Amino acid sequence: MMKRVLVVDDNEVIRLIVRSAIEMHTPYVVNEAVDGADALQKSETFNPDLVVMDLAMPNVNGLDASRTLKQSEHPPQVVLFTSHKGVVSQSEADRAGLSAVVSKSDGLETLIEEVQHLLQPTH
Repeated sequence: MMKRVLVVDDNEVIRLIVRSAIEMHTPYVVNEAVDGADALQKSETFNPDLVVMDLAMPNVNGLDASRTLKQSEHPPQVVLFTSHKGVVSQSEADRAGLSAVVSKSDGLETLIEEVQHLLQPTH
């Protein structure tokens, strides 16, 4: 079955760049959400294997959305892709159920590598 990735960011340009990069470098099916609330709603029907989640968003932020996703019947892995990496402590990341935290300043290559690593069949 084809792996599914949900890209969540309130910045449309970043969302489109991340989606395009994942589609270009992986075989995964990619969908988008505009904020944490939209991510929770789309996750019910899209059933992502992995969510690339921004931290600072209106309505529901990335950490709150991640906590909720982790309580779902089939919780996806969540990669926090944020400009505010230093703001999230390791214990906060663990409590929110994050699989990884990648700084936007680390670039798309780092994000793609993390997504591929997390979605490998052996992981």
